[in-house]
Amino acid sequence: MNNCLKCRALVISLLILNVFQVSVASVVSTGDFNKDFFVIWAPDHVNTSSNGRERSLKLDQVSGSGFASTQMFLFGQIDMQIKLVPGNSAGTVLAYYLASDQPNRDEIDFEFLGNVSGQPYIVQTNIYVDGFDNREERIYLWFDPTEDFHTYSILWNLHQIVFMIDSIPIRLYRNHADKGVAYPRWQPMSIKTSLWNGDSWATRGGLDKIDWSKSPFIASFKNYTIDACVWKGNPRFCRADSSANWWNKRSFSTLTRVQKRWFKWVRKYHMVYDYCQDNQRFQNNLPKECFLPKY
Repeated sequence: MNNCLKCRALVISLLILNVFQVSVASVVSTGDFNKDFFVIWAPDHVNTSSNGRERSLKLDQVSGSGFASTQMFLFGQIDMQIKLVPGNSAGTVLAYYLASDQPNRDEIDFEFLGNVSGQPYIVQTNIYVDGFDNREERIYLWFDPTEDFHTYSILWNLHQIVFMIDSIPIRLYRNHADKGVAYPRWQPMSIKTSLWNGDSWATRGGLDKIDWSKSPFIASFKNYTIDACVWKGNPRFCRADSSANWWNKRSFSTLTRVQKRWFKWVRKYHMVYDYCQDNQRFQNNLPKECFLPKY
């Protein structure tokens, strides 16, 4: 990206951030990974800085690794700064997602699919509702996500789910439950991350395998914000339109004009796969949401 485009992106991002002002009272994170998260997989492959502000996951031939939030949430916005696995990361998968703990689980997924050195990273997003997914979208990133940290965000409210990268919306999933489309709105979810071996499918459909001579593979995290409704056992508190639940307000029921422009830009220039365009997969019977407005 040239300097002009970088400046433009910075200006637009700042405009978007001004729109997404939040109530400090609703922020429930401490900024300390040791307090807000716990290790769920391979503690010896998870490294946390002495002040708890940064954490990394490691994948090698012995194991992958992962951590999850200590609390569960129903609606809100989650931001996490992540630096992806550098170099030849083919076959690796870094997952950063929200997930319920029910058999008919709900999930809101970011998955970062490793690449051969020099090739662009692919970001896959997916949404599970009542245990069913098949809602994958993929984009190429317009920057190198291994050189520095970037902010990956999920806004989840009564109206829509918005996936964002550095405040730029890359995917929308609207609540069309009134039209018979499944939407995650009842099950609380925790925040989870994991780094694992996905070389059976992740890179070029599994053609590019993990080169273990390049291991260990490391992904890093810092500067997260959890601005969400903590689950207390009753959904009505999280569904209420209150000053604390800013995400449920009407102003967050759709994208702003500037956000719509960026969303269209991502889809026009960076989209690799959209399940709503895969007639062969769905045998010309695309899911109902594919014919409904995104915003």
